[in-house]
Amino acid sequence: MSNAPVIAAVDGSEHSLRALEWARKEAVRHDTGLLVAHVLPDHAQLYAGRRASLHDASEPREFADPVRDWVRSLLGVVGGSSSSSSGTDSGLPEGVTYEALEGSVPEALRVIGSEARMLVMGSRGRGGFASLLLGSNSRAVASSAACPVVVVPHAERGAPPDDDAEQSAGRVVLGLHAAETPDDVLTFAFTEAAVRGTTVQVVSAYAIPPSPTLVMDSPFAVIPPEGLADEGDGVPAEREMLRSQTQRLAPLRERFPDVPVEQAAVPGDPAGRLVIASRAAALVVVGRHHPRRTAMSLAIGSVAHAVLHHAHGPVAVVPTLKDDV
Repeated sequence: MSNAPVIAAVDGSEHSLRALEWARKEAVRHDTGLLVAHVLPDHAQLYAGRRASLHDASEPREFADPVRDWVRSLLGVVGGSSSSSSGTDSGLPEGVTYEALEGSVPEALRVIGSEARMLVMGSRGRGGFASLLLGSNSRAVASSAACPVVVVPHAERGAPPDDDAEQSAGRVVLGLHAAETPDDVLTFAFTEAAVRGTTVQVVSAYAIPPSPTLVMDSPFAVIPPEGLADEGDGVPAEREMLRSQTQRLAPLRERFPDVPVEQAAVPGDPAGRLVIASRAAALVVVGRHHPRRTAMSLAIGSVAHAVLHHAHGPVAVVPTLKDDV
């Protein structure tokens, strides 16, 4: 999907404005098109259906779409294409388009996202409660879309990085289960690091040993590949996890030789470390696991679920491209 567009899902809210700006920059990085999609509200869809069914020529052909006007004023989109012929003078990617969609938000975005490079949306929509960390539409789309879904949190979720978070500053942070995470997730993370000219930081979890002297308070540390050459002083389970990471990452290092790699293993659940990393990371990438998915299921893996709900920065939820959609 080298020419597939980046899709920004907008609804005119401040949350979707952040997602639109993130998607615009992403389209520039990948030198591809930007499609701005808006699912019309129910009253607009009812109007369109009424006009079509009654064939009333006296009614305006189109229902007023203030979101379309908002997008045009922000991006200079006129007549469905970029106002800049080259797309470079204004900093916009070529082929910026706007599309109004009908249907439910999750289903409409799921359909249009089937051929996208990625779909970018805010963590909450215009109608969400202020106390919600993650809106129902964002959760549903991230759980079911055929393409990677990037959820950009609202401004209130931002947090200043602490010393731990600074170790992930500017990096693409990948949550990796060495035995289960699909190759598509790794490829997405390395591709994103490559277009940014940054490092992939790989975080995995290992089982906490049943001992009163646990390592829960040990400082977080990232290890370059050469640091695994000897046994060192690490916990055996940690060393084994790092070696499993190394084996799993070997093909990606060959495909992306210019992308630096850092490895880290944490005791217990990796979600907490990924949330901390999101304070400073360019992007956190997790896989969407469906070990026992049914046709009606919207469940995602526990790590992806926790990170989406609590992350302070953008999170990409990546399905396997072989998923049944």
